[in-house]
Amino acid sequence: MNAWLIPGLTVLAQESGAGADAAALKVQSIWDFIVKGGPMMIPIGLCSLLALAVIVERLLSLRRSKVIPPDFITGLQPIMENNGDGYKRALEYCRGNASPIANIFAAGIRSLGASVELVEKHIEQAGEREVFNLRRFLRMLSVIASITPLMGLLGTIFGMIIAFQTVAASGEALGRTELLAKGIYQAMITTAAGLMVAIPVLIGYHWISGKIERLVGEMDGMTVEFVENHALVRTPASAEVASETPAAAPESSTPVTKDVERAPSDGPDTDRTPIPPDATIATNPA
Repeated sequence: MNAWLIPGLTVLAQESGAGADAAALKVQSIWDFIVKGGPMMIPIGLCSLLALAVIVERLLSLRRSKVIPPDFITGLQPIMENNGDGYKRALEYCRGNASPIANIFAAGIRSLGASVELVEKHIEQAGEREVFNLRRFLRMLSVIASITPLMGLLGTIFGMIIAFQTVAASGEALGRTELLAKGIYQAMITTAAGLMVAIPVLIGYHWISGKIERLVGEMDGMTVEFVENHALVRTPASAEVASETPAAAPESSTPVTKDVERAPSDGPDTDRTPIPPDATIATNPA
């Protein structure tokens, strides 16, 4: 009787031990997932929090109402049409708006009256500064999306090293693959965590970049219209100067005449007769 009970109890003990090991390996919560991933989960978690903060900040800052206010152009046009101090008031209006499109227009208004090339250059430089501000922190997202999978892979390699070291140091490792499987299971968590962070961050990076490109294209069209309406307009004074410039006189085909002084005669006056240049003048011999 006891001979039959001993093998059965041994099997039950092994099954209960296997059940306990399975319960220990099962992930119960996010915190448990982080703990089982090892120390490399700490930098991966910090990168995820940093990327989340950057994405939220950029989405709030890149709202169209903050980059291109809807009432900016409608308020600027009547000020620019004022022939008195319109440019000065328009510059004050742009400074009070404090949006990217207002800063670009302010640079153009300050250079009005100069050459068109200089106006375009000032607008282009202001536009580059504003685009740089719009793309702020995007490089950070790109770096996070690139390094988090590498950190996950590094954590997996560390876990594999520890797992094989444990198996090699154990005297009962021969024939017990569960020791190696446990180490590999825990090591693969860091790779999964790195990819879980990198994929959403990469999507957010391209989404924000596309939004910036659409806003920049819209601002570019508005600045081109501004240059055409204000910097390329000919002034009346320049038009009058161009109309009063005399044209070059056409060359005359009339032969040049010469005044030939003839010998004094008995008359009271000297006779001057115009003759063609190829005519022969006869003189009396002395």
